[in-house]
Amino acid sequence: MSKRKPKISVIIPIYNVEKYLRRCLDSMLSQTFTDWQAICVNDGSPDNCGEILSEYAGRDGRFKIVNKENGGLSDARNAGMRVADGDFILFLDSDDFIHPQTLEIAHKYIVQNNADVFLFGYDEKSHRKLLRLMRGGFDVSGCVPGAVSRKYNIDGVHVHKIKKLLFHCTERNRTVRVLHPVRRHCFPVLALYRRDFISDLPFVRGIIYEDFVWWSLLILRRPKTVMTKLPLYFYMPNPTSILNASRALRVVKSLCDGIGIVYDAYSVNATGRELKHYMREFLWPFTFIAMQHARQITDEKDRAIVADNLKKLYSAGVFDNPPNRRARRYLGRIRDFINN
Repeated sequence: MSKRKPKISVIIPIYNVEKYLRRCLDSMLSQTFTDWQAICVNDGSPDNCGEILSEYAGRDGRFKIVNKENGGLSDARNAGMRVADGDFILFLDSDDFIHPQTLEIAHKYIVQNNADVFLFGYDEKSHRKLLRLMRGGFDVSGCVPGAVSRKYNIDGVHVHKIKKLLFHCTERNRTVRVLHPVRRHCFPVLALYRRDFISDLPFVRGIIYEDFVWWSLLILRRPKTVMTKLPLYFYMPNPTSILNASRALRVVKSLCDGIGIVYDAYSVNATGRELKHYMREFLWPFTFIAMQHARQITDEKDRAIVADNLKKLYSAGVFDNPPNRRARRYLGRIRDFINN
């Protein structure tokens, strides 16, 4: 007799997060929707995470442990996707956690609307507050915002049905050219996905800002989407996270690689209107980030590497037709960097 598959597979990549891991796993145990499996990918974590995972797996068989050599966040998520057998997939970072009703709400509305993706929000207010505290020297690793205790009327959740997700999305903090409701920033964790829709969409290995690439390719697939503004995810500041600990050169190289991958995909598969929107709302904002980090690099060899990466993108036409004054200003900086 074959084992029954769970409705939802939650993929949790784990590396060096023993201070945060119990909070994350406890948020799974507190879910009001119980038909889930948590695929905990131990990405060669050098701390006590392995022991914590064994403890939780011993308590509840819904926790499934995948042990592997360290390969980075993308590799860990891909490993989780390969063994996930739920009808739907949710990504959860191990230093974060979710509201107790997250899976129940997400499953109800993705099924009810026969959607490919159900989008939700995160608790921005608590994130900003904890970020200020962390920067002030306080340890926020054990904090749990009060909003986690909020009770929602499952049948009364206000949702929006979205036909063309791309035009509701932006990486910019201020924009007037995006349809409401607006989904800001490339956060794969803020969604429940139909597994069949993303099973052949792996995260790019070996880079940071992998979320930007994966999310960009996802929305290019034009998913049938349902969205709510409810803050069902708790994104917690972690001073040792990958982005916080990365060198400027690695950031710039990763962004250049990602920009190249996405530009090639959109050039082939997007309509003219879609490409124009994407360039303005995503590709140029990430170009700004790349150049801001590039200016921090002083080593001549590293600057030469960056210049070569930028030159390849420039020659491919990525920076043609800058959409606004700021983009035109940065185009000048790109040219100067390449030539100097």
